[in-house]
Amino acid sequence: MHINYSIDNEYLYFYLSGELDQHYAKSVKEYIERILSDTKGYTKVVFNMSELCFMDSTGIGMLLGRYKHLKKCGVECFIENPTLNVEKVLELSGIYEVIKKI
Repeated sequence: MHINYSIDNEYLYFYLSGELDQHYAKSVKEYIERILSDTKGYTKVVFNMSELCFMDSTGIGMLLGRYKHLKKCGVECFIENPTLNVEKVLELSGIYEVIKKI
């Protein structure tokens, strides 16, 4: 699992690659929380999943947890470019009713 971030105006992008599963969810959560607390000026967070080849329910839980935290702060969240395998998991989970896909 690898994660990077970038900032473009009001958008904070997280680029996820590899496998987001039980083994990596905690470290990904901690990384994202550190960046969210250290970075200012964003009003939207985008989780780019174009390089994410696998996600399980712990990954879904991690995303929902970040969404709830950001929503309290008035920040919008989006999912971008999920791979076909990840897209199936996201659709089955119903996450798109909460976090919009762009």
